[in-house]
Amino acid sequence: ADVAYLRSVLPSTTEDAFFDYLATLDASEVTVSAMPEGSVVFARVPFLQVKGPLLVVQLLETTLLCLVNYASLVATNAARFRLLAGPDMKLMEIGLRRAQGPDGALSASKYSYIGGFDYTSNILAGKLYGIPVCGTIAHSFIMSFTSLEEVRPRELSPLAGGEPVDLPGLAERWLQRVCELLRTPPEKANQGELAAFVSYAATFPRDFQGLLDTYCVRRSGLPNFCAVALALHQLGYRAIGVRLDSGDLAQQSKEIRRVLRACGAHFQVPWFETIPIAVSNDISEQSLEEFSREGSEINVIGVGTNLVTCPLQPSLGCVYKLVEVNGSPCLKLTEDEEKMTIPGTKTIYRLYDAAGHPFMDLMALEEEPSPSVGQELAVRVLGRLGETSKVVPTTVEPLHRTYFRDGQVCEPLPSLPEVRSHAQASLNLLSPAHRRLHQPQPYPVAVSERLHGLLTELRQASQ
Repeated sequence: ADVAYLRSVLPSTTEDAFFDYLATLDASEVTVSAMPEGSVVFARVPFLQVKGPLLVVQLLETTLLCLVNYASLVATNAARFRLLAGPDMKLMEIGLRRAQGPDGALSASKYSYIGGFDYTSNILAGKLYGIPVCGTIAHSFIMSFTSLEEVRPRELSPLAGGEPVDLPGLAERWLQRVCELLRTPPEKANQGELAAFVSYAATFPRDFQGLLDTYCVRRSGLPNFCAVALALHQLGYRAIGVRLDSGDLAQQSKEIRRVLRACGAHFQVPWFETIPIAVSNDISEQSLEEFSREGSEINVIGVGTNLVTCPLQPSLGCVYKLVEVNGSPCLKLTEDEEKMTIPGTKTIYRLYDAAGHPFMDLMALEEEPSPSVGQELAVRVLGRLGETSKVVPTTVEPLHRTYFRDGQVCEPLPSLPEVRSHAQASLNLLSPAHRRLHQPQPYPVAVSERLHGLLTELRQASQ
């Protein structure tokens, strides 16, 4: 069927023998080697190498680039958020409604997790990939209630057992006490919001959380949440968190923490002081920097649009280039050195310093011997090819593994948690100078003297 379709769209002068040949294509002659999933990759370093019949590997170009470009872009974007948030902040991917279609949304959930996010709100991604799922109640849920009369069910049994208790009535009594402590009029607390919180708590008493800014955080959302959470506490349950979705998130988080601490101390409920505070609302890298600068009380951050759509860099720009044909190295020559290809079949090494940080990636011809630990090595750094540099690695790591040969996967493929763990470990190995997001120290990529000699030879032959 594929060949028949190609016959219908290619010029009528295309030879029949070409279509006959297409029908015989066999991927068993293809070999694919690559860096392990989750590896840190630097510009100009080939992270995937394909060998095989020219037509077959040419047909793979678009597919491979489609598979790695968006995936790597989202994982990189997620890693930047993780670096800014720090290791203790919980990050939740919530980009499903803004993603580029269902496939883009699932990819974004998967590769955000690899990049360092803890949860996704995309339930299908949780089902398909085993990513931990997490979410909160919606404004529309809260707005659908108008009074406590609408709450069903109304009764909740204590966690330790016993007679069911009228939860709306208990929450109303607690609301009076909370408003007295906070010196805010109880009548300012929205009754529909209180009803929504009570309804949610009655259904999910072990997982109660509050979205505080549907109406007014200070006068309504926070008192209503505290009232329901304290009612649950009286019955033996613990609320699990609150969320903010508008306004000055950092400042509000500090005000909310102050109120939670006051309630915890006044009503002798110690765990109340540590209720997690989650935030959302078009969170960006700049938002995270502001949270850090202002000293917020935020524990969980939900990131959507600025994570899955990657507005700071909408495409990654990975390219697929021919570097050798029939054993002869080939070179794309251009006046722009950054777009000039590095010829020949290569082996890629990562060189480490005594502190355990990678300090250089080295490209060498496949037939060259591996660099030796502790021995001085002469290299040419890209961007400074006219001068020789000397380096002494304390560790040498070959970066490529062969994953596909003779039509079969020949290297065990890691699970998603293993890829995520490898990605975070790889990022943590980078020196702080290379890892920082603002004005990072450029990471050097070099070629061996032999590879530089081949590059020079081909350039001269093309002039």
